[in-house]
Amino acid sequence: MTGQTATGASPRKRHALELFSGLPDRYDRMGAVMSFGQDPRWRRTLVASVAASPDARVLDVATGTGLVAEALVRRYGCSVVGLDQSEAMLAGARERVAARPGLAGRIELLRGEAERLPFEDGSFDAVTFTYLLRYVDDPAATIRELARVLKPGGRMASLEFGIPRSPALRVLWRGYTRLGLPAIGRLVSREWYEVGRFLGPSIAAFEERYPESVQRRLWADAGVRLLGLSRMSFGAGVVLWGVSEPAHGA
Repeated sequence: MTGQTATGASPRKRHALELFSGLPDRYDRMGAVMSFGQDPRWRRTLVASVAASPDARVLDVATGTGLVAEALVRRYGCSVVGLDQSEAMLAGARERVAARPGLAGRIELLRGEAERLPFEDGSFDAVTFTYLLRYVDDPAATIRELARVLKPGGRMASLEFGIPRSPALRVLWRGYTRLGLPAIGRLVSREWYEVGRFLGPSIAAFEERYPESVQRRLWADAGVRLLGLSRMSFGAGVVLWGVSEPAHGA
């Protein structure tokens, strides 16, 4: 979740909002560059895990510039509500939709927060979210809120950064995230340099507090049965997907 400073936001959220402000113009390209081209592949896996029908209504939270929202429409022909707390990022998503006639009428873009979704219970056939949980104060409560708007039997899927499990690869990952990412960011702008400095420690801190076992429990506690977990690119990208239990939202 990225964007502008919000009045009354927590220190964690204010920092994230300030850190990512001014990035939409290069956001898609830099995501691919900084992940050695893996970010698009991770997003494709996220979209594939949703298995939506053409008449499905999907909520894409932390939609950013609309990459996942567009991919959902193109793969399934469904309708998508893309939600983000950043007006700047949503402006980038609106440009994406306007430049692609095939998306007209299929994607609705709204400003809002994952912690307080402006929708009734069971409003969506599927919910997706990308790189979200490191930027919220209470991931458990946020997952419950995301599950709240999911219909019984609906799919929920997420993409987040991870850390390789192999000790040797962990050393390489740490070196790249601590030195390589800031160096790449510095070549582009001051803002991307700050993002590069932030990402490694942020990913490591989240992995320490919310390892796979904890994330599985959070999904289960929210009424979502985990169907799959894919660690991609040696564990640098993690896609989870599950289904809302029939009793949830009934």
